[in-house]
This record gives sequence, structure tokens and C-alpha cells, in this order.
Amino acid sequence: MRSIWKGEVSFGLVNVPVKVYSATEDHDLHARQVDKKDGVRIRYKKVRDDNGEEVEFSDIAKAYESEDGEMVILTKEDLASLPVEQSHEIEVTEFVPADQVDPVAFDSAYFLEPASRSNRAYVLMREALQSTDRLAICTFTLRNRTRLCALRVYKDILMLQTLLWPDEIRPAILEGLDKEAKVRPQEVKMAASLIETMAADFEPEKYEDDYQNQLKELIEAKAAGGEAFTVEEKDTSGDDDGDDEVADLLAALRASVKDRGGDTDASSDDDDDEDSGSAKRSSAKKSSSSSAKKAPAKKTPAKKTAAKKAPAKKAAAKKEPAKKSTATKSTAKKSAAKKAPTRKSA
Repeated sequence: MRSIWKGEVSFGLVNVPVKVYSATEDHDLHARQVDKKDGVRIRYKKVRDDNGEEVEFSDIAKAYESEDGEMVILTKEDLASLPVEQSHEIEVTEFVPADQVDPVAFDSAYFLEPASRSNRAYVLMREALQSTDRLAICTFTLRNRTRLCALRVYKDILMLQTLLWPDEIRPAILEGLDKEAKVRPQEVKMAASLIETMAADFEPEKYEDDYQNQLKELIEAKAAGGEAFTVEEKDTSGDDDGDDEVADLLAALRASVKDRGGDTDASSDDDDDEDSGSAKRSSAKKSSSSSAKKAPAKKTPAKKTAAKKAPAKKAAAKKEPAKKSTATKSTAKKSAAKKAPTRKSA
């Protein structure tokens, strides 16, 4: 590998001389534009805007527009005269907890190699970062741009990870989340069970770029005059706009867990309890609603009959004392007749 930058990492009064290497590379197949009639490659020509004459690459310069609209040509020497370009220093400004930097901010990655005869300062900084579980936030200028970056440890190597500036990350304003759907606790439990059945340690080596592999196969097949793949016709008769929800999300989750050999009993019991409870609640609601509908029809005649019978009850109430007195005399005679034999036997 060839280093792309050389300088030193500085924090406090400590300086660590380093060389910077690009940590990633591109393996994608890149297409070229050709004439579709015979496959002859098409090249771009740099031409003047006023007369269309071609301009050689060596005669092309960079220009920037000033505030008043004038085009200002800047040479490589002009750009190299900037103070930030003259400073070959990765300045550490602070050390922050590693979990405070969201991965969405990570951009390009670079390896740092010790650039001095003794790598003691390099190892010291690596061990300090590992023991504190923190990232070193720093800035430096690379390729005509000041970079915000995080210095961290990657496989016993100091890695410089450039970060996107806050205004480069778009705000997450998504219309599809304006109305958030409600999910049942059983669905959450079953989804968690499915996650547990698929839990594993991350091994990036077992993954492949299927698109690039199939693209290579297609290129070789076409070069040999054949066809590599056949496209199956898809039935689009049942397609909709994508607004329909899954008919039974819990059933799909349970089937997925069962397919992977997971346990579906725990959540199914809870689901049955909830279903039975909801069924009872729904039946209770139906009965209460039906009785509520019939109640007004029954209450109306009841009130009218009670109002008509009220005088009759009052008249009966006046005659009751005479009946009660005769009733008490007869009961007293009967009780005395029953007690008499018991006295004679005694």
C-alpha cells in the first residue's frame, strides 16, 4: 500500500508521527459507454463553451466564482498556500464515549501506521483508547477539505474514521411514520423469539456480493454467445398499492420461529389468554349494548302501570289492620291447643 498523507497525531503535548493509508478499496465492475451498434468506446472531450474547440487536459485549470460573479483561477500552488494545507497535524480536541457517535456519521476509513523509529507513543495511545473505551475526536485537512474524524482502535491498529458534518445528515422526516401502528405484546414477544433464533456473531467473511458475482457470470456468458439467466414472469394480478397490512402478523412470526426450530408455546399461551379475554369483553359489550337498546321500551309501560295501581294499594293498606287482628287470634288459639297435651304428659 502507498500512504496518502503523512503527519502526526497530537493530543496535549504528546505527538505521534503516523502515515495514513486508505483502509477500503472498490472491487465493483464499472461499465464504459460504447456505441450500441458496434461496441466502440465513446470518449468525452473537453471543449470550450464559446466555440466548441477541444482543450487539452494540461491546459485545464480550476476556477471558483467570487461573490461578484467573477471566475477566479486558482493553481495547485495557490491551494497549497492555505494555512490548513501547510499543517500536517491530526489535532485531537476531545475524547468522547464510543456509544455517543452514531454509525450513520461514519464515512471513509484510514489506517494509521507509526512513522518514527520507535512506536512507543503509538502503542501508548492505542492502549489508552482501549482501556477507556473512548473515541478521540479530531480534525485534519486532506484533499482540499477539513475533515472531522474519530480515532479508534481496529484490530490493534489505530484507525482514523472520517465523520460527516451534522448538516450533511438529512433530517429523518418520513410521512409513513406520521401515524404509527399499534402492535400487540404477543407480536413483540414472538418477534423477539425470532431474533433469538437468528442471533449469531458477526462474520463478514461468510457474506458475498451476489450482484457482482452474477454480473461476472453474465458477462462471461454473453461473451461466449449464450445466456446466463432466464427471467421468470411474475404474476402481477394480485398486486396492490402496498397499503394492505399482513393478514395475521403473529401467525407469520410464529411460523418463522417454528421453521427455525424455536419455541412458540410461551407466547401462544399469552395470545390465547388475550384472545379469550378479548372475546369475553366483546361478548359483554354486545350483551350490554343489546340490553341498553331494549331497556327504554320496558321501562315506559312499567311506569304507567305503577301509576294506575297506586290507589288500589292505598285502599288495601287501610283494610290490613282488621285482617291482621283476626289472624293473630286464630294463631294464638292453635298454639295453645298444641301446647296443652305436652303439659298433661308432663
